[in-house]
Amino acid sequence: MIQAIGLTGEPRGELPPAVDDLTFEARPGRVTVLHGAAAAGKTTALRLMLQLEYGRGVALFRGRPLHRVPNPARELGFVLGDVPGHPSRTARGHLRMLSAAAGVPADRADDVLDLVGLSGLADQRLGELSRGMDRRLALAAALIGDPHTLLLDEPAEGVSPRERAWLHGLLRGYAAQGGAVLLTSRSAKEAARIADRVVTIEDGRLVADQEAAEFARTRLRPRVVVRSPQADRLASLLVDESQRAHPATDPAVGRAIEVVRESGSRIAVYGSSCAAVGEAAFRHGILVHQLADEVGDTAPVTTLHRADGRRPRPVDELPPAPDISPTTPEPPRDAPAETSLAPPGAASSATPTGTGTGTHSETHTLPLVESPAAAPRPVRTSTPFVERLAIPRLPAPGPAWPLRYELRRTATDRTGLAAVVVSLLVSLVLALLLARHGDAPMSRVLTGWPRQLPFPPAALGAGLLGALAFGQEFRYPALAPEIGTVPRRLGLLVAKLLVSGGCALTLGLGVLAADEVSARFVFGPDSLNSVAEWPVLAAGWIGLLVGCAWAGVLAACVFRSTSMGLAAVLAVPVLVVPLVQRVAAEPAARSLVGLPGRMRVSAPVQWPSGIDHGVSVLLRLATQPVGSAMALSLTALVCAYAFTMRRSRTH
Repeated sequence: MIQAIGLTGEPRGELPPAVDDLTFEARPGRVTVLHGAAAAGKTTALRLMLQLEYGRGVALFRGRPLHRVPNPARELGFVLGDVPGHPSRTARGHLRMLSAAAGVPADRADDVLDLVGLSGLADQRLGELSRGMDRRLALAAALIGDPHTLLLDEPAEGVSPRERAWLHGLLRGYAAQGGAVLLTSRSAKEAARIADRVVTIEDGRLVADQEAAEFARTRLRPRVVVRSPQADRLASLLVDESQRAHPATDPAVGRAIEVVRESGSRIAVYGSSCAAVGEAAFRHGILVHQLADEVGDTAPVTTLHRADGRRPRPVDELPPAPDISPTTPEPPRDAPAETSLAPPGAASSATPTGTGTGTHSETHTLPLVESPAAAPRPVRTSTPFVERLAIPRLPAPGPAWPLRYELRRTATDRTGLAAVVVSLLVSLVLALLLARHGDAPMSRVLTGWPRQLPFPPAALGAGLLGALAFGQEFRYPALAPEIGTVPRRLGLLVAKLLVSGGCALTLGLGVLAADEVSARFVFGPDSLNSVAEWPVLAAGWIGLLVGCAWAGVLAACVFRSTSMGLAAVLAVPVLVVPLVQRVAAEPAARSLVGLPGRMRVSAPVQWPSGIDHGVSVLLRLATQPVGSAMALSLTALVCAYAFTMRRSRTH
């Protein structure tokens, strides 16, 4: 059950809000269409329901608002535009990443790919998919968590008639299992064909809330389609004869018939019949190439079943439905599951086609899809729809796996891999140049950090890795149902901090090892002297890289941009370090000498004396300008994150 109560968008300057006090509901087991012209407020209404835009009103999903749903991916799936994923990721990799965010097994990705007919294209990259394949993959992403509710924004826009027919059949089958389907459409024909109920809005306000049959009677009219090389002449003759036959009709008010020109040789005649139009054309010697009375779906369309070219298996070859144990109950559906893919009743199947606006009409006529197979085959009406397509049902919703999600996101990110490679190569070149001159300290040779650079290349690479962690979430919003709550998700933030910190640590160790091995190989084993106080170097190096990665993560989370995350990292050596150096240049009246010993004496539990050396190392690093600047920057970013979290909760 979807309930939208009083949805109202933000005012747009002097213009009224795109959605104004919109209230409707979409019941389970039925397909509800939010119908309206372009810019009527359909997409804004969905975004308000998903908390992707600020506004007023309440949207309830089975009685709960979205922010009170513990795992939204297991409750609702949605499609807003194209697939919100990085173009370089494969279809399977993208869905496996989403399966971790939803808390479902990774093999669920293969199940939904097979459901939408893309299993043969699982390794194709998102940027290479056609429009129809993209819509299929978007639907697979929406179904990854076996949700109860689907919200789709113009799901059939821009696809072929066969893809549209396939999509309608899939949505009918989904609703037949008790799921609630809410989609938007600007086509009255499509709304009447697929919907059980049509909610019409105009300028963001509710105009009508009707059953599909009533909507078809009030919005659609039968028509006669004529294709002729003399279409304009025939249209004029039909209008003249109608006026002569009905002289009392005021032309300013309306005519007995209405003729709409759809193309150069095609017209649509409302208020007449094939016989009357044909007789008029015969009397005046007008050649007619096509004469069709469109009162329903007349031109059968061959259904497209699998975009990967594979033939679907017959029903008898499908594996048996899984036995769902009572110990792991499935979320209850609110409607019975024993039904077929055919739409209920004649509200859609016998709906007349055409539009009543008198301005434009679609040229395609599509049949209702009774089965997703190319050839007729038996349908087991007592078997649930998803089991008929051999996709196992999931148990009750469980916790998401943010750490697994972030690991999959990082492993499939080519930009991050390129940043690591570039950082290693630049550090290696700089280390060889420093080792060649022989006057640079060994610490700078091993880290590839000349004195002329405010930060080493590896630190910038680590900062870019951190900035990408959250920056891509907003540029390619794979977690779009929760994009409004992403900054509030502490588990996701912790996962990104851990993974980015681990990547930065790995990058730092790789830079140290590569620089040392390369310098000794090129200039001989005696070219590098032993490094004094290597614990200080190792701790400082690790802290610098991990701090840069965390600064990139927090800044990208706060400012929702990869470039702003990287800018925050660059601001540390450019702005914060000079400020800290200026403050540190002033003489201090007190000293920190002996602080580790005093801490050990005053502690309730006496720690070993060897820990004093570690505390001294940390104090030395913290008092360095770079260390102090990094600590100050991280503190400021954490405060900004907390402010963003509080502000998001108040809206």
